[in-house]
Amino acid sequence: MAATMRGKVALAIIIMCFCCSNNVFFLPSSSAASPSDDFLRCLSDKIPTEQVYTQSSSGFMAELTSSVQNPRFVTNATVRPACIVAASDASHVQAAVRCGRRSGVRLRVRSGGHDYEGLSYRAVRAETFAVLDLARLRAVRVRAGDATAWVDSGATLGELYYAIGTANPGFAFPGGACSTVGVGGYLSGGGIGLMMRKFGIGADNVLDAMIVNADGELLDRGRMGEDLFWAIRGGGGESFGVVVSWRLKLSMVPHTVAVFNIAKTAGDGGDAAAVLAKWETLILEPFLPELTIRVVLQGRTALFQCLYLGSGGCSLLAATMHAYFPELGMTTSDCHDLTWLRAMAFISLGTADAPPEGMLRRTNNLGTYVKSKSDYVRRPMGAAAWSALFTNYLSNTTAGILILEPHGGVVGGVVPDFATPYPHRAGVLYNIQYGVFWWGDAEGDNSAAARRWLDALYAAMEAAVSGNPREAFVNYRDLDIGENVVGGGDGGMTAYESARRWGERYFMGNFRRLAAVKGRVDPGDYFRNEQSIPPLLQPY
Repeated sequence: MAATMRGKVALAIIIMCFCCSNNVFFLPSSSAASPSDDFLRCLSDKIPTEQVYTQSSSGFMAELTSSVQNPRFVTNATVRPACIVAASDASHVQAAVRCGRRSGVRLRVRSGGHDYEGLSYRAVRAETFAVLDLARLRAVRVRAGDATAWVDSGATLGELYYAIGTANPGFAFPGGACSTVGVGGYLSGGGIGLMMRKFGIGADNVLDAMIVNADGELLDRGRMGEDLFWAIRGGGGESFGVVVSWRLKLSMVPHTVAVFNIAKTAGDGGDAAAVLAKWETLILEPFLPELTIRVVLQGRTALFQCLYLGSGGCSLLAATMHAYFPELGMTTSDCHDLTWLRAMAFISLGTADAPPEGMLRRTNNLGTYVKSKSDYVRRPMGAAAWSALFTNYLSNTTAGILILEPHGGVVGGVVPDFATPYPHRAGVLYNIQYGVFWWGDAEGDNSAAARRWLDALYAAMEAAVSGNPREAFVNYRDLDIGENVVGGGDGGMTAYESARRWGERYFMGNFRRLAAVKGRVDPGDYFRNEQSIPPLLQPY
């Protein structure tokens, strides 16, 4: 029975993995020809023609959907790009930016396709734009014994993990649980995961980057300046330029680490609510940053997923769990001692014998519709609240899921809220990712029922989560919390005041600084989408 529950929850986690963010642009054209024609002519001698797909190309739809993780955004009603540029070199990115700006065609930049609102490859309202797809910019440069690595934005987390684990065993990078997430989107939004309690979020471990700015210049950290370098590490990738590669700090880990999955049931004698209540109280304890236990809730099941980075493996982990968290009932038989690479495969793919090569598979999802939201919790909910959540919401459907990512440790107090744009640090217990799935049509009865369930749950959680503002995570982008307003009164630029509605929920006190950086590096608001940072042109 426990194995069956774990299997069902693992499938839901994989679906959520199929569902983080990127870039966009536009200037009016004075040419008599269409902007897209001008754009294509400009590119013709700069990028191989076989790497540019127009809507009339036979491979256009295959290229467009190659990394789409949510079929909500590839329907007949979707506003699609005029063309797709499949860049395989930084010079292609420079050419696309310069040609796009010259011809009046905005670019939406896609790395792994895990954009929860699809803004890296579609527009909400009609406009002429192209997609700059970075999937061919996917190199990982790592050497044995070196505590740094360069990785291109188009690489996936799975490709990054595999390169580090095979070329440089004993080192690791604090990434996320889904191996198909693109590195560019992950780092641009900050990047949370099971290792952040020990090493900080992904963006805390970026040492340098190469970015193409609004003038098409390729800049490293020294040339871009510290303000822009600060902004791109968690401020959203679509607002400041196109980051083509990142230099990462790697951290040493033991030869083997320990992992487990343990499922608990709610109701009918199950104790999931009580176990969750105890789990909440352990997160901010000032011990064991090496120990992270995230929780996935679906139906009546709570799946506790653990990654332990300390020495001593499963035997020491079992003793620690018995001392501090006996309610979970963990024993050594639940635990697996694995290399860090195999541990990441276990977390991503769901089984201890999953080959790490499985994380190299790039997949799309064109069958399951998904809508997600997010929250942050700063005080324990308690057993009664968890029990009510199971009874009133989770037990009513198996198409809903909550993923709880614990903070604390390094991310929760050692690194200050302003160190990077990611502000959800001191005092945060955990992040909640809500998801609901449906099948059939993007819009219709199934969609309406799924959205009603999600909206009701989200409303019910308001009293239990952060407020003023109600915090949200930019890598779980949600247009329900607000969209940019672009008006003639602002010279055709994004209005700062309208953007505060969503921006302060993602970035809190860091939002104004992000807007000031935007105002300095892109005062004309060239890089823009429905939730891009607006330029603040007055002194910061």
